[in-house]
Amino acid sequence: MPDEITIGMLLDRIAQPDCDDGCMLDGFPRNTEQARALDEALAATGKRIDRTIYIRVATEELVRRLAGRWSCPQCGAVYHETNQPPKVLGACDNCGAQLYQRVDDKPDAVRTRLEVNQRNLEPLLSFYRAQGKLCEADGEAGVAEVTRAVRSCFEGER
Repeated sequence: MPDEITIGMLLDRIAQPDCDDGCMLDGFPRNTEQARALDEALAATGKRIDRTIYIRVATEELVRRLAGRWSCPQCGAVYHETNQPPKVLGACDNCGAQLYQRVDDKPDAVRTRLEVNQRNLEPLLSFYRAQGKLCEADGEAGVAEVTRAVRSCFEGER
């Protein structure tokens, strides 16, 4: 989808009353061109990005996490091979349907997606770092530690 359409949809959404006190974007912008276009579009509405949070996780750990996802085609339940396995291997706990793995969640596809994203990541991080808006957290720490780090980012600590 063209960036102009994505940004237009985003501006429409964040203009809703439930975003009056702010909102969080997840997965956008994905590159510096999108970040610049987003900054310009937000500035035209009197808004801005306050901070960005980068949760660092090594590539192989991301592959393990993403490639372990399985879903139920009937009820939409999501499982993970190691973090949240179904009670019966391959079957949904809720409805008993056979679980499936999305094609883009297979290890090779995950690696390819990550390689594409990685090419844009460092320039994007540098863009926000130069603006003093980048906050980083160790995504391989325990859940409590990651939660604490992300909360501190929201509270303005870097």
